[in-house]
Amino acid sequence: MNRFPRVLAAAAAAVAAAGIVAGGLLETGLPAPFSQWLFIVVCLFMPGIGWLIASRRPDNVYGWLLLAGACCLGFGAFGTSLMLREDTGHGPLVLIGGPLASFFTLFYGLAWVFIPLLFPDGRLPSRRWRAGVWIAGVAIAVHWASVLLAPDAVYATVFPGGNPFGIGGTAGLALLAAGGLGQAVTFLVGVSVLVSLVLRRWRSPAAERRRFTWMIAGVVGTLGGFVLMTAFGPTEGHWGVWLGVLSTMASLPAVIAAAVFRHNLLDIRVGIRGSRLFLVFDLRPTVDELLTELGPALEEVEPVEQLGRLAGAVRAGLEVRWAAVTLADGTRVVAGKEEGEAVLTVPAGLGHIACGPRTVGRFTAEDRRLLGALAVPIGLAIQSAGLAGRLVNAQEAERRRIERNIHDGAQQQLVALIAGLELARATGGGPDTFTLLREQARQTLTDLRELAAGIHPSVLSQGGLVEAVEERCSRLPVVTTVAAGAGLRARRFPDEIEGALYFTVSEAIANALKHAAASRIEVRLTQDGGRLQAVVTDDGKGFDPAVTRRGGLGPLADRVAALGGRLELTGGPGEGTRLRAWVPVPG
Repeated sequence: MNRFPRVLAAAAAAVAAAGIVAGGLLETGLPAPFSQWLFIVVCLFMPGIGWLIASRRPDNVYGWLLLAGACCLGFGAFGTSLMLREDTGHGPLVLIGGPLASFFTLFYGLAWVFIPLLFPDGRLPSRRWRAGVWIAGVAIAVHWASVLLAPDAVYATVFPGGNPFGIGGTAGLALLAAGGLGQAVTFLVGVSVLVSLVLRRWRSPAAERRRFTWMIAGVVGTLGGFVLMTAFGPTEGHWGVWLGVLSTMASLPAVIAAAVFRHNLLDIRVGIRGSRLFLVFDLRPTVDELLTELGPALEEVEPVEQLGRLAGAVRAGLEVRWAAVTLADGTRVVAGKEEGEAVLTVPAGLGHIACGPRTVGRFTAEDRRLLGALAVPIGLAIQSAGLAGRLVNAQEAERRRIERNIHDGAQQQLVALIAGLELARATGGGPDTFTLLREQARQTLTDLRELAAGIHPSVLSQGGLVEAVEERCSRLPVVTTVAAGAGLRARRFPDEIEGALYFTVSEAIANALKHAAASRIEVRLTQDGGRLQAVVTDDGKGFDPAVTRRGGLGPLADRVAALGGRLELTGGPGEGTRLRAWVPVPG
């Protein structure tokens, strides 16, 4: 992870905390009373929770928003303490403290409007709030300007040093009126945010209502605290003022922390081990963790069930209501109850992954990165499922072909042979009859051998790949040459590898004779670079790649791919055909 966001978050939190602590202690001096220490501790909630979120989830702007509010609070507290200690007119402390103290107005604007409105992911709940955000922004800016440029006489009632930046006369009074209006508008927008939170809670699913309940409580505490401070402000030391200050400063940070930890909104929670509390970060598993956990289970199931478990992993990892993996043929494997449209879809190999809405919050950049990373193994699983399906279909087609050949060929010949024997026994057939029956038996035996050779030639099992290919080419009606690499004739390979290449060569030869009208065929077998390769070239009429289908080579291509290899077919009209197939083998 980039360290800069963490450093920046720590620096912002440190600046805010320093301003809060320094401001609180400068105001009363040391030793500070308990009430002042309580004020400092309460105010430190905001930079603490802001730092935690921004450093752990830097792509979520909400943490940075909290840090901005905390910095405004720290600047305001420090500036106010400087102005309270200045008693010599427009001295240096007032020149520094005046602009800093005005940041309190920005803190209130953020606390009333933006912090509750953008909870928890830093996004507006809807586009309709754009106008409200602009209105609040202008009102906050006007209020801030009126505080910064308020007339000297207004400041003198609280700060002995007055305001060196103040504007007097009619302009100052107009600015004060505008500032009061801006504060009132900001407060009303804050009330509107509170109403919006109540409505959003009412319309949300039960799982999301609790987090809105926390924020509603925080906004009520913040706005209510301001009302208490305004109502009891003239009465110095009144309990209502202190209650209002504590409620204003602590309500939002406290409820945000409770919502984050209680409902794992940002993958952060509080753990308990014995008598100690500790924080747990990054609750969401990484791609490696998900695949490590799923690995043993995926090895024991069929490809389609693998997709189901991967869809379940996506659902659990992203905390979505449902996740679906769709294959190229339209087959869908869904984890969870699919309701509504997909919110996020990414390609995965020959298919794609679709996700429904999150159970809490919206998708973040981290969610998209996680799903993009999961798309790689899911794409491989989709390819494996498609390959497995095609291999099963090919095996079924081959089984039906063998069954048909036995039924139409050897079975009929055996039936005729049995009928001939029965007839010869009944009629006392002579030598000519038994000679004919013997020839029929030999022909049946020959046909059965040919059929067996089509399933798995005995010469392939006994002599190896090179000898089997040579035997296959020795009976062809066209000129055929077989070239094999040095030492390859004596080398044996696993049965599945030799069988895959032998039948690929046989199919290529059959196509050259049947479809290409070839007069010359060349077969080359080589082993190099960890690959066993067969290349079949003919001088036939070629083919048009745009309109020619794989035909009988399709199942063979899948068979080669299942071994980790590849089958390539090149050529063109009048250019002949070249087939290249290879599979990986030990060196």
